[in-house]
Amino acid sequence: MAETPLEMVSRLAAKIRRRKDQAKKWSDYYNGEHPLRFLSPEFEKVYGPLFEGFTDNWCQVIVDSTNERLMPLGFRLKDGTLDDSAWDAWRRNECDVEFSLASLEALVSKRAYGMVWKPEDETEITFLDTSEAVVEYVPGKRRKRAAGFRMWHDHSHEYGVLFLPDAVFWVSRDTRGGGAWSLDDSGPNPLGVVPIVPLENRARLYGKPISEVAQVAPLQDSINALWVHLMAASDDRALPTRVVMGMDRPTREIVDDEGEVIGEEDLPLDPFRANRLLWFEADGATIGEYSAADLSTFTNTLGVAVKHIAAQTRTPAHYLLGDMVNVSADALTALESGLVAKVQERQRFFGASLREIMRLEALASGDAQRAEDLALGEVVWRDAQFRSEAQYADALTKYKAINVPDERLWEMIPGVSPSEVERWKTMRTDQAAAVVGGDLASMFGPKPDPQATPEPVQAQEGV
Repeated sequence: MAETPLEMVSRLAAKIRRRKDQAKKWSDYYNGEHPLRFLSPEFEKVYGPLFEGFTDNWCQVIVDSTNERLMPLGFRLKDGTLDDSAWDAWRRNECDVEFSLASLEALVSKRAYGMVWKPEDETEITFLDTSEAVVEYVPGKRRKRAAGFRMWHDHSHEYGVLFLPDAVFWVSRDTRGGGAWSLDDSGPNPLGVVPIVPLENRARLYGKPISEVAQVAPLQDSINALWVHLMAASDDRALPTRVVMGMDRPTREIVDDEGEVIGEEDLPLDPFRANRLLWFEADGATIGEYSAADLSTFTNTLGVAVKHIAAQTRTPAHYLLGDMVNVSADALTALESGLVAKVQERQRFFGASLREIMRLEALASGDAQRAEDLALGEVVWRDAQFRSEAQYADALTKYKAINVPDERLWEMIPGVSPSEVERWKTMRTDQAAAVVGGDLASMFGPKPDPQATPEPVQAQEGV
């Protein structure tokens, strides 16, 4: 028996809540808010909550090093031309900022979502996190979306929109009394397709997406534990300890209210007396010394753990250790090759989702042909490889020597958007027209008007 819309809403809302709980775990790791682990009960008994809240957070570095290189610059149609309308919609909806937030969420929490809708005159592109949306697929078809659900809430109610390929249902429920979902309104889906698109990190043919933090978390916990043990050892054993040998521990008498001696107790030793000269009257008393603890065991192990994180996540070691000195450009390129390959892989998967989002934007705008061309087009990304200006200049000069077109060279310059390339093409055309027309002066500045009457030169007083 087929589900009713309200039954589907209840099931999808429950799935969102389960995923929200899972995503919070990885989000806490990214924010450095996870608890200390791998500490023995004896250690916790001695130090209690002394180190509570401490973390040497590497998870954020690992995620940010990938996300900072994911920057769309434009969209190409099937024939390779730039889609200005798609880019206008992208900028109008501030997607240059919103996508960066969505890709960060996908890297941390496994997935994020993009939604396209046209409530009024202009199409809206909205990015959502895993606590706000969910998508289901037609059984046996991984790319055909069967349903999508978006939900949000205020202080007293939860609201949601269920999208089916042929219908849309607006629902709500009162959260104060734990009420059930109720149908508020419904209507046809003008797009004919579910307008919510997932952006999944490291999706697999079989299995769920994977958080970038999941692989780092065990080593992150061990690093925190090592730091805590190091700080405890530095507090207790970082300085040499002096020991008195051949002498009883100093004591003092315990007296009652009437002055009668009722016992004795050890005198407390001042830990700061280590730097003072001590005098002892007992025969044979000597002073010995225990050397300070060697803390390099901890620091060396921490370095190995950080290197393991770098290797397993394909993050350049100098991002984490900061010990790069006199490294050549070629060596630096080799060191970053793993990260570049990882970013290019994310560009490929996120790019497929972005093409679908912009296809939906074209459909919502009533341009079916542009939607079809976008589906077969591509996303223009910023170069995943960071290079110096000297490296880019050298590479572009060599490409120019083998007759690579200027337009392609301009596209390879980091941070240059396709719209900027189009502006440069116009400027080049204007410059060529000026040369052909003999107006060379306009290439270097404003040209004086030959028809203008020169102003008379006034003689200065005393000349």
